[in-house]
Amino acid sequence: MKALVLEHNAPIDTAPLRLMDMPTPSPQAGEVRIQVRCCAICRTDLHVIEGELPPRRQPVIPGHQIVGIVDDFGPGCGRLKRGQRVGVAWLRHTCGRCDFCRTDHENLCESQLFTGYHADGGYAEYAIVPEAFAYEIPGVFEDVHAAPLLCAGIIGYRALQRSAVQNGDTLALYGFGSSAHVVIQIARHRSCRVYVATRGESHRELARQMGAEWVGEDPREMPVKADSAIIFAPAGELVPPALAALKKGGTLALAGIYMTDVPAMQYEEHLFYEKNVCSVTANTRDDGRALLAEAAQIPIRPHTTTYPLEEANRALQDLKDDRIDGSGVLVIH
Repeated sequence: MKALVLEHNAPIDTAPLRLMDMPTPSPQAGEVRIQVRCCAICRTDLHVIEGELPPRRQPVIPGHQIVGIVDDFGPGCGRLKRGQRVGVAWLRHTCGRCDFCRTDHENLCESQLFTGYHADGGYAEYAIVPEAFAYEIPGVFEDVHAAPLLCAGIIGYRALQRSAVQNGDTLALYGFGSSAHVVIQIARHRSCRVYVATRGESHRELARQMGAEWVGEDPREMPVKADSAIIFAPAGELVPPALAALKKGGTLALAGIYMTDVPAMQYEEHLFYEKNVCSVTANTRDDGRALLAEAAQIPIRPHTTTYPLEEANRALQDLKDDRIDGSGVLVIH
């Protein structure tokens, strides 16, 4: 099979992913093989490729927002059918036995494994996933629209939950990439007023088109205090102004898997009055199923830019340089 392989960490500008012919993998017990149709790209892929996340497996095939067709099974499978369309997300294994797993917090399991990081992902013609971690994709979505929901959507959905935003509340979003442009559709469907601070005029224009009440570059110019806020940009320097712009009792969710250092803060201005800061760590499978169900009901329509598999390096360069509005998707079949 054709695959884009990372052999060593390097800046994406050096095009470190190599197109290679690899053996087509065979599913083991409890696993299914998927003929990949498309795989959305993600800033987490950049963190894996450039080494901001410590290497766990090399060489590795990145990619963790996979949509494809089940074409083979290992022993012990029975939930999915051959020819069924499914999705694969970042979370691919938990122990199922620890206190976190037994209390609906499997995203915190100490034994968790991730797609495109601990195991090969979807920048390839075929991918393997444990059957228990494959998602059934609602028929309302085209392949390229479903793919961004499998990380951008799921993580955005969990961030929305962690932000404690209620229907009709005011929500501030910092950064307006793939995840935020899904979240605004959910928030608007829940009658929230959304305010967006983000770099790049094309990102700001997309936010305006998607119903943001205010859009700007400088978060200090946001005209109202928010009930809840989410930081999607991996920029720790945004934490103090985001907290300062919260109402008393408000909650700030930090959605990134990686963030630069948070600067010193003043207690009264940033944290007093029962303001809350919540990080977001991966997702549970229940998050994924709930997001896909609500997304199908709305229905959410991600704004996508497509690239052939062979141009994964260019796609990720565009992502890093903020040249993609919405989500980038690699198309394989």
